[in-house]
Amino acid sequence: HFSTGARFVEDNANSYLDVHPTEKALVVHYEVEASILGEGGGHVLGERKEGQKIIRVKSLSPSTDVGALARKVVEECKLIPSSRLPQVEQLLYYLQNRKSSPVEGKMEKKEKRTAKPRELTPFEGMELNEEASITRVDEYIELLYEGIPEKIRGSALILQLARNPDNLEELLHNEAALGALARVLREDWKQSVELATIIIYIFFCFSSFAQFHGVVSHYKIGALCMSVVEHELKRHDVWREELRKKNKSAPENGSLRRDQDKAVRKYHGLLSKQEQLLRVSLYLLLNLAEDTRTELKMRNKNIVGLLVKVLERDDEELLVLVVSFLKKLSIFLENKNDMAEVDTVERLARLVPCDHEDLLNLTLRLLLNLSFDSGLRAKMVEVGLLPKLTALLGDENNRQVAMRILYHISIDDRFKGMFVYTDCIPQLMQMLYEHGEEETEAELISICINLAANKRNAQLMCEGNGLKMLMKRALKMKDCLLMKMIRNISQHDGPTKSVFIDYVGDLAAEIRAEEEEEWVLECLGTLANLTIPDLDWELVLKEYNLVPYLKDRLKPGSAEDDLILEVVIMIGTVSMDDACAAMLAKSGIIPALIELLNAQQEDDEFVCQIVYVFYQMVFHQATRDVIIKDTQAPAYLIDLMHDKNAEIRKVCDNTLDIIAEYDEEWGRKIQSEKFRFHNNQWLEMVESRQADESEPYLYDNDNDNDRTDLFYSAGRKHTFLCIDLFSHVYTNTETVGVGVD
Repeated sequence: HFSTGARFVEDNANSYLDVHPTEKALVVHYEVEASILGEGGGHVLGERKEGQKIIRVKSLSPSTDVGALARKVVEECKLIPSSRLPQVEQLLYYLQNRKSSPVEGKMEKKEKRTAKPRELTPFEGMELNEEASITRVDEYIELLYEGIPEKIRGSALILQLARNPDNLEELLHNEAALGALARVLREDWKQSVELATIIIYIFFCFSSFAQFHGVVSHYKIGALCMSVVEHELKRHDVWREELRKKNKSAPENGSLRRDQDKAVRKYHGLLSKQEQLLRVSLYLLLNLAEDTRTELKMRNKNIVGLLVKVLERDDEELLVLVVSFLKKLSIFLENKNDMAEVDTVERLARLVPCDHEDLLNLTLRLLLNLSFDSGLRAKMVEVGLLPKLTALLGDENNRQVAMRILYHISIDDRFKGMFVYTDCIPQLMQMLYEHGEEETEAELISICINLAANKRNAQLMCEGNGLKMLMKRALKMKDCLLMKMIRNISQHDGPTKSVFIDYVGDLAAEIRAEEEEEWVLECLGTLANLTIPDLDWELVLKEYNLVPYLKDRLKPGSAEDDLILEVVIMIGTVSMDDACAAMLAKSGIIPALIELLNAQQEDDEFVCQIVYVFYQMVFHQATRDVIIKDTQAPAYLIDLMHDKNAEIRKVCDNTLDIIAEYDEEWGRKIQSEKFRFHNNQWLEMVESRQADESEPYLYDNDNDNDRTDLFYSAGRKHTFLCIDLFSHVYTNTETVGVGVD
């Protein structure tokens, strides 16, 4: 005879215990010995093979009793002798304190992503005392032609067989059995919930394997399940309404109260059976929905509306299934739009938080898919999900998904301020602090960057030593994203801006050609935001020798456009200081700005910021003459005076007003250009009159006043001021008089 055995060999140097390199698991290396014994029991032939067993300990956490867990491992694994208990305990202790590796983290995330509904088990009332046999299928088919009780018994026996995958192939070829089951389901499903549940369960067993989907489709079981679900949901509405009416009539005597209790018990009994039917029907549909064409057919029959209606139930296993189904559907835009039209978010909100771990995780992942839609994000905030999601930041299993949803919500400016009313920001700051010198999670720093764009949020972030911690860590790690967050904080006027005075030197020291452009961009952007009156910018520029760097970076193509733009903004900020403006003007920075203006004339942001620098320069006595007399800046400003961008026009007008006030010659040129622009149509008309001698009058005197209104829509008052200066343009003074009266 042939015997095999597995044993743990202590004396063998090749057999040992170890920890898994990436997972929370022990690895048992062992040997299998196969022996062929002779008739007298003597050893005739033997062979040894090495093997290994992985014992996963997912429940291991910092609070786990390692000693108790080690004893349990030794008891349950026959390959480990009790003498190895101390070693098992030592290895478990090592696993408990080992930091999660990136691979392990990814594997855990993968496992959570593939979370799916628990496999169906036989429902209550479906157990039979007899054991089914594949050889007696014909007998079971005969029962399907009898009354309802016999049909239930026959289908339950076939279900016993179908639950064993080895029997599915043979049942598949028994067309009589499948045809009879499909017929009974079509004809009798309304008469018996138990019968419908059992037969759909049989087809569910087939639907669990993709190669058998054809037979389920052939008998149109999917369409039938859709009808079953729709009908059962309507029945539930009727039951609930009847129960409500009975509860409404307040019972005064014991008899009525007993009737009411009986009605409640009956309702719960019906509900329990109905939920079994719904669960098996929806699970079958979920399996069939693996084919996107079948899924589209379900969508056309309003599968989304039916699933969302089931969300009001309390059965957790049914809810896990429904949320899984909705999550699968939500990746398609059309399905997501269907969910937006019904109360999906409102019904999901009640499931956050909940005690069922899988249900909570699946609900959050569905909400994450829906949160890509701005309207659904607004709905999430409206139904009060913001504080609920914030509370989940402390839940290690769901923190990442919750943070991603919060990130999507933080994208909308209208919702940024609502985070102030939760404890989200203190939690986020604590997480940043706990990261120490490790790389910050993308989700964490991204949500912080978004929230820092709100003034009140920024103030919360700076409370205590918040800014000091952020700045210290950003400068030490040269973390561009962390500095982007700091840059967003620095843009707000008020008390937060003055806190940055202590860090001006540290930031200025980072602005060097040797540093990475992205890093310099964030540091420079932060400095450029610091419009603080008491700050001695001249000292900063001199001490850190920033003027040559700023001038070099103004050359078109010397760096990325984003960095060059920040250099221009920085120049505008420091030019608020009189001495700084003079220093920059003497360094020849204005011609460099004009050259950059020529190169970037199509980019409104560049144009606006360069014009703002000119505004700052003409504002100071020390640099005004340089701008007006030594550069072509005023001419460029005149060209931009009528730009299509309102902000550029505004800054240009303010700058030109100052120039016109201090320089008469430029004042006349500016006035002339303004007149020409406002009277352009009128001037063109007059010139055409001069060219065409054959028409002495362009129009009748009766219409003069009406026509001139068109040409002076910018305002007559302004035209009056300019008319004396340019009267030489006209040949007929009477016409001019009529035009401006």
